[in-house]
Amino acid sequence: MSAAGQPASSAPQVTVRVPTILRAYTGGASTVTVDAGTGCSVGDLITRLESEYPGIRARVLDEAGQIRRFVNVYVDDEDVRFGEGLQTAVAPGTTLSIIPAVAGG
Repeated sequence: MSAAGQPASSAPQVTVRVPTILRAYTGGASTVTVDAGTGCSVGDLITRLESEYPGIRARVLDEAGQIRRFVNVYVDDEDVRFGEGLQTAVAPGTTLSIIPAVAGG
């Protein structure tokens, strides 16, 4: 994994968009790249993010290992909650976006 602007790995990559609230974990980077291989899922990417950016997993997933209620995760433009959740496949070259939900009225 590397922050945007750093040399990338030769492995297939997925771009992860990091919201402002989580950028303290990524050294301020708004996007990072994660190595993604064949059969990679959203859950796999979150595990890989955690290994490079400790603490980020607990902000995205709850104690039961599910996506937190007020966090939305997208693979390209698809909300993973309406797909296969953490099992949603992520192909190299796609973008994973972590977006905190906005409440209000």
